[in-house]
Amino acid sequence: MIFSDMKIFTTIPEINDYIVRCKQDGISIGFVPTMGALHSGHISLIERAKRENSLVGCSIFVNPIQFNKKEDLEKYPRTFDEDVIKLTDVGCDFLFNPSVDEMYPGTVTEKYDFGFLDTVMEGEHRPGHFNGVAVIVRKLFEIFRPEKAYFGMKDYQQLCVIQTMTAMLGLPVEIIPCPTVRESDGLAMSSRNVRLSPEARKIAPEIYHILSEAQNRRHSMSVFELENWAIQEFGKFQEFDVEYFKITDSKTLRPFSDWSEVKSAIACTAVFLGGVRLIDNLIIF
Repeated sequence: MIFSDMKIFTTIPEINDYIVRCKQDGISIGFVPTMGALHSGHISLIERAKRENSLVGCSIFVNPIQFNKKEDLEKYPRTFDEDVIKLTDVGCDFLFNPSVDEMYPGTVTEKYDFGFLDTVMEGEHRPGHFNGVAVIVRKLFEIFRPEKAYFGMKDYQQLCVIQTMTAMLGLPVEIIPCPTVRESDGLAMSSRNVRLSPEARKIAPEIYHILSEAQNRRHSMSVFELENWAIQEFGKFQEFDVEYFKITDSKTLRPFSDWSEVKSAIACTAVFLGGVRLIDNLIIF
């Protein structure tokens, strides 16, 4: 199927045939996996992939096995027609939009052991989430056979898991981390933002403001003090319900007690705002 100049595939055999022909012609492929509800953050990934590859492919697939709660899966925004227009406008070459049955014709039995990475922060609060992510990303890598795949740093822990999986399995794809894209007021762009009420949307930028101030305060506070300070700052707004605020080694995501113990640190947080779960992070140094 073709929409304007972008090819759209819905089955694995169709896209496999296309990619085999591309590979035979020596064409390099950049890949951007998504779950749709595209925003400027996704588009920035497509734009970078276009600069660095002969062809750019995107997937839109709301992956059911990475959701812990059925209601979250049901509420996930689906805006396929609008997404196709955005991808066409940015010059995406081809799109894969499979059904759940196409991707999972049988019971999923794959299990990955990411060790410590899967036990903290998102892993602690969303058990099984990263296994679901790993299963679908590996499947998509095998289908697209990209030279490079592009992931936003807003989902920093997910990025670390995908980098680990790729290395563990020896997959021939380079993982390209891309900076978080933010609204003018600092809110990290997310498909979930459309679910925020007007009142919640006004408060949401405080997430980034608190992260930025934490970055500024690291010279005058210990790690423990800074984590507690951030949680207290969120507590000034009754609308926020903090799930976690953690400062970790940016490479391993392991906690530490003294700034001198690590070469680079990152602050990661997850909060509920009006019933919508938002995550963000910022490199401290």
